[in-house]
Amino acid sequence: MQVSEVMTRNPQVAKPTDSVADVARRMTEIESGVIPVVEDGEIRGLITDRDIALRVVGEKRSFDTPVGEVMSTDIQTCSEDASIADVIFQMTDKEVRRILIVDEKKHLTGIVSLGDLAQEASARKAGAILEDISEAPANN
Repeated sequence: MQVSEVMTRNPQVAKPTDSVADVARRMTEIESGVIPVVEDGEIRGLITDRDIALRVVGEKRSFDTPVGEVMSTDIQTCSEDASIADVIFQMTDKEVRRILIVDEKKHLTGIVSLGDLAQEASARKAGAILEDISEAPANN
């Protein structure tokens, strides 16, 4: 199975010049704790709710601070055709919870989180269990 089958496509993005307040409101609207930061088609970083808590609130910065000043820049990417096993290995190896998905031109096409992968694994397991139950002989 490829990561393109479980990723969130076309995620909401921010520009480095967007204010922390604006991005935090968008996070609330889309119910997400992360928004990729993109400028001129190039991925610059990620802004997370944790970045906001630690680097804005914790350091008593203004909510008008541009996200480019407080975003995480150590990001991981992979291609849409990467296998889920490869993505899990990359997440484990790099100790990250999210990976940005890019096309052959390195443009952002999606994002996959540890939660997305766990949800997919749970769905597959539930499907396998249901199949086993359906194939079992009736016991009544």
